[in-house]
Amino acid sequence: MELKQAFDTVRQRSVSICAPLQTEDYVVQPVVDVSPPKWHLGHTTWFFETFVLQPNLNGYQVFNADYNFVFNSYYESVGARVIRTDRGNLSRPGVADVYRYREYVDKEMGKLLAQDISKELHALITLGLNHEEQHQELLVTDIKYILGHNPLFPAYQEDYNFKEQPVASSHFIAFPAGIYEIGYTGEGFCFDNELNRHKVYLEEFSISSALVTNAEYLEFMKAGGYTDFRHWHAEGWDWVKTNKINAPLYWHEVDGDWMNYTLKGFRAIDPSMPLAHISYYEAAAFAAWKGLRLPTENEWEAAAPQLAWGERWEWTESAYLPYPGFVKAPGAIGEYNGKFMVSQMVLRGGSVATPPGHSRITYRNFFHPPLRWQYTGIRLAK
Repeated sequence: MELKQAFDTVRQRSVSICAPLQTEDYVVQPVVDVSPPKWHLGHTTWFFETFVLQPNLNGYQVFNADYNFVFNSYYESVGARVIRTDRGNLSRPGVADVYRYREYVDKEMGKLLAQDISKELHALITLGLNHEEQHQELLVTDIKYILGHNPLFPAYQEDYNFKEQPVASSHFIAFPAGIYEIGYTGEGFCFDNELNRHKVYLEEFSISSALVTNAEYLEFMKAGGYTDFRHWHAEGWDWVKTNKINAPLYWHEVDGDWMNYTLKGFRAIDPSMPLAHISYYEAAAFAAWKGLRLPTENEWEAAAPQLAWGERWEWTESAYLPYPGFVKAPGAIGEYNGKFMVSQMVLRGGSVATPPGHSRITYRNFFHPPLRWQYTGIRLAK
C-alpha cells in the first residue's frame, strides 16, 4: 500500500474505534495500566509531530508546545512528561482540542508525504504507523476496561462482533528435539525486539492444537483452583490473596451463574469460547493443576505453523529478554522496546483486538505477570 494511503487508513481507524464513545468516556483512567482514549489519540499524533514532522518538514510549527509534556509516554530523551498515573487527570486539552491536533498534524503529514522522502524516513513513518496500530489495540482493550468497570456495564456497541470462533477439539502435536530458527525472517515489517534471527536447540516437546476454553477453566475454578496454594507460584498466590481474585477479569457470579462483561454488554459465559483476560499467574496455575505447563516462546514459534492461533495473546513460560545480537537504536527510538526487557513475560500469537499485520509468528508481546486487561489466554504444553 502506498505510504500516504497507509497513513490515512491507519489514522482513520483510530478515530473509528472511538466513534461509539461519549465525551465523558474519553477521559477515564480506572487503573494505571489503562490510559484514557483521549490520551491515546494525542500520543500517537505527538509521535508523528515529534519524530517525523519537526526534524523533516521545513517551516513546521508545533501545534502546542505544552503537548510534548502531556502526550509523551516514556521517552526520557524527549523531555519531561505527565506520569502514567496522572493521565486520567487531563481534563484539558479537551476532546475537541485533541481532534483538532490530529487534523493539524495529519494535514502537515500530507505535505511531507507529497515530497520525495528518504528510505530512512520511510522506515520511521512505517514504525510510527505500526506504533499507532499497537495503540489501536490498546484503545479497544482500554475502552473495554473503562466500560467494564462502570456499574451500569454499558455496551460499547450492541452489535460489535470480533467474529470469534468456538474452540475446536484439541490434541497434542509432538515436535522432535533439534535445532530451530527463531526471529524475524527478513520479510515485511518487524519491531526491533524480533531481531536477530538465530538458532535454538529444543528438546522434544508437545503442544496443544487449541486454546483452553471457558468450560475447561470453570472446571479449575470448581475444583478450588483459586483456594489451593499448591498450583501457584509464591508471587501469584500472594496476588490472589491480596486482591481476592476468584475468577478471570470481567467474570461475575450472579445467582449461581457466571456472567462476563463483553463489548456488547453483560452476557452469560459461553463455555465453548477461548478463555480470555487472565494473568500469567492464572495461566501457570491452571497448567500446573492439569499436570502440564505453558510453552516457551521458542517452542511456540517453532510450532506456530501447525497451530490455529490469533484469537488470544498466549502466555509463554519465557521471560522477556533480548535475542542474541540485539542492539538498541540510537536516540529516542532506541527506547522503544529494549528498556522494558526486565521483569516481564512474553506472550505470542495476537488477539481478536490485534490489527491486521501484527498477528505474525515472530511478534513478541510482553506484560508483567499480574496484568490481564488484554485478550490473554492459555495454550498448554508438555
